[in-house]
Amino acid sequence: MSVHDQLELAFTFHWNTHADANLADFDAAVAVHVRGVLAGMKHAARVMATQGSGSIINVASINGSRAGLGGHYYSAAKAAVIHLTRCAAVELGEKGIRVNSLSPGPIATGIFGKGAGLASDEADQKVEVAEAAIATVLPRWQPLPIVGSVDDIAQAALFLASDASRLISGHNLVVDGGISSGWPVSVTREDIGRFQMAFQTSGSK
Repeated sequence: MSVHDQLELAFTFHWNTHADANLADFDAAVAVHVRGVLAGMKHAARVMATQGSGSIINVASINGSRAGLGGHYYSAAKAAVIHLTRCAAVELGEKGIRVNSLSPGPIATGIFGKGAGLASDEADQKVEVAEAAIATVLPRWQPLPIVGSVDDIAQAALFLASDASRLISGHNLVVDGGISSGWPVSVTREDIGRFQMAFQTSGSK
């Protein structure tokens, strides 16, 4: 609660193939990433509706709108978060409550180290390892040559929480350095060159 005893902001926050699908693991992912978000909105909305204002920010992911970059369970759950956000926005808007989602791209945090097998504490303490790992694939994935940090996400969240975004609701704010827009032009130019070369090679036979 703020010093004014009002809840003005609620900020709500796993990788598999179809052939190896484990329904228990899928259910667990949905429970964490979707049910958890719904529960957070449920309780926040009660307070915000009474005061007639508030901003709810649900953490989604670019995996929720672009396939192939994350696991099936996680990606499906995050897609659900994005649409659940829209549904909540149209329901709660008349009560003065804004609801948006925030979709980070690859952000240098300990989660990548943990996924690679590092001990939890070590992964969290050595974020630079994650940053270096992301930097190795960034040139082929992301147009902007910048490794995202938690500060980038924090700044986006502050915008959605502030009056500067007072007319924004039901929006999925993507913070991914342009990944969702498409591959870097240097990558596509190289691939187009290979494509054209295939015709020249075929024609010379």
